[in-house]
Amino acid sequence: MKKLVFPFVVCLGLQIILAQNITAKLIDKTTKVPIPFATIKTGEYSGVISNEEGYFTISAGILENTPLHISFMGYGSKTVTIPNIKALNYVIELEPAVNQLDEVYLSNKKPNIDSIIARVKRHASKNYNTDLRQYDIFRRVADYVDFENLNFEIDKASQVKKQQLEKVNTDLQALTNAIMNSKTVQYVDFKGTLYTQTKDSTKLIVNKATRLLDHTKDFSIDNVQERAKNIMLRYLDTTKTYKVKTGLFKIEDSLSFAEMKKEQKEAKKEEFDVNQLKGATKRLLRFSKFYDNSFLMNVLNPSLYDYVIDDITVYNQQLTYIISYQPRKGKAKYSGKLYVTDDDYAITKITYSYFENRHGSKLNLKFLLGVKYEENLSSGLVLYQKQSDNTYQPKYINHESGSYFYVSRDLTLIENSKDRFKLSTDFTIEGSNRSKEELLITTTKATTLNDYNKVTQQKKTPYQTLTKFDNTIWGSDETLEPLQEMKAFGSEGN
Repeated sequence: MKKLVFPFVVCLGLQIILAQNITAKLIDKTTKVPIPFATIKTGEYSGVISNEEGYFTISAGILENTPLHISFMGYGSKTVTIPNIKALNYVIELEPAVNQLDEVYLSNKKPNIDSIIARVKRHASKNYNTDLRQYDIFRRVADYVDFENLNFEIDKASQVKKQQLEKVNTDLQALTNAIMNSKTVQYVDFKGTLYTQTKDSTKLIVNKATRLLDHTKDFSIDNVQERAKNIMLRYLDTTKTYKVKTGLFKIEDSLSFAEMKKEQKEAKKEEFDVNQLKGATKRLLRFSKFYDNSFLMNVLNPSLYDYVIDDITVYNQQLTYIISYQPRKGKAKYSGKLYVTDDDYAITKITYSYFENRHGSKLNLKFLLGVKYEENLSSGLVLYQKQSDNTYQPKYINHESGSYFYVSRDLTLIENSKDRFKLSTDFTIEGSNRSKEELLITTTKATTLNDYNKVTQQKKTPYQTLTKFDNTIWGSDETLEPLQEMKAFGSEGN
């Protein structure tokens, strides 16, 4: 009887949790278009953000009578409860804000843009203190790869039987077809706590992590080279070992068929390096921080950028300047908008993207080493939320980066014997990759150096591999509502 009762109770509890999760959509009352990146506050300093399609999910822990405060620049704020959302059939309309400037802005003096920018910089150290903080976070990364050109060609095959060579070419061609016909995408999610001492000293505790991907479509450049190597090794003498060379470089001295099997077995261990997760999260947070030569301090440099006041509006009862910026000099790269409060000169929102013909890192050694790379996409936004100590802390960061790549290499396997049988192939791979990173900070609080020192960061953290989207995986945790393409991942036809 106990064996029957326990699973029943667990299933019943899961059903209750899922039944309480509420997903709703925000739309413009007039145009009916979705409203992305709106703030939905579930508590004074907690809450979620609507995704690019206007959807958000309220967790199971929110009581039905809890007021949910919804706000977005240019729209009137709205307060609802879960029963209200249900009555609205899970679609919430926001009305464009009525201009209230006459009530709060009585001066006829035109604001001076240079003065506003100077005050933002002067107030930055007070408005944005991020030292000794504890951030409860949810981070999602979506990686995409599109291949434009891929070619494998056997150019040397000493003492390899014709039948074996035909099999190698057949398998390499099958790999090429699979890659060119694939839609390569993977998603990594994790929830945890980031502790900051300074901008450079941080610790990360990961509570849970998932990786959503189709292993048959895992086609990074290194993975493609690894698959090609394994195909070639499969048709050689499996009792021998081989040197592996790529270009001018020897990468392995004694690779064997048995070693290949061992590596494949070890690769099945599903763990993330926590330092790598922390480093990527820290890099993302730097788009929201103010320090010497940071992204934001460069944007606020009048010698690099020109500024124009586009509008003055009211947001969360604060008079807010909407300021557009674009490069004044060649070394400035971005254009976008700043949303600045009139009372304490804090940036509550910033958008950015590469200005026309600007790009990031660039490398062209195509004819020397067969490598070309150019970062051609960098865009995003940062949202801040005011805290009880009157500092502004990042609430949500969305950053999208992308690059063009070209790699042409030769891959050679040389038998470790007096005969030195050899099998070589040239491969060329060209395409573009894109990465979309999102960071939701659900709660923020100040901490102490003593508390920071007590935190012990693990070296590795396990993750769960998913081949199909599962909307139950995070239970009642506050997370980012996935886009429709992620929800459809792994379903038939995708």
